[in-house]
Amino acid sequence: MSKHRIEQIVQSYLEPIMEEYNFELVDLEYVKEGANWYLRVFIDKEGGVTIDDCELVSKALEVRLDEEDPIENSYILEVSSPGLDRPLKKDSDFERYKGEIVDIKLYKPFNKKKEYRGELVGLKDNIVTIIDEDNNTLSFSRNDIAIIRLAILF
Repeated sequence: MSKHRIEQIVQSYLEPIMEEYNFELVDLEYVKEGANWYLRVFIDKEGGVTIDDCELVSKALEVRLDEEDPIENSYILEVSSPGLDRPLKKDSDFERYKGEIVDIKLYKPFNKKKEYRGELVGLKDNIVTIIDEDNNTLSFSRNDIAIIRLAILF
């Protein structure tokens, strides 16, 4: 079974768990790192996620994974918060974090740079717009962005 299909199946298992406990599924990935496969689930909720929240989701998901057994390989299940520098993945993330400072990493250089920081203006028609530190308005196709995260400011 493909990696993408496994992620879809696991997401379908997570949806009722997220709804029941009022969590948001931020991201889900099934990846191989070295010799190990990892099933990573990133959750959030109003006020932030606790270790107990992660344990609750992990146990509920484990029950469903054990019942259905959709993953042939052995894997390590990790449930955690997306962190302060959470990635923006869903369209709703771009709306929620308008006005926040974000870091953007591109697949290919634009104006000889692959990394940008600026205030998120928003997402429209698959174009992400920011205002950089020099007050320039920059727009990037979502397809050209490797990752966009909330910036950690000190």
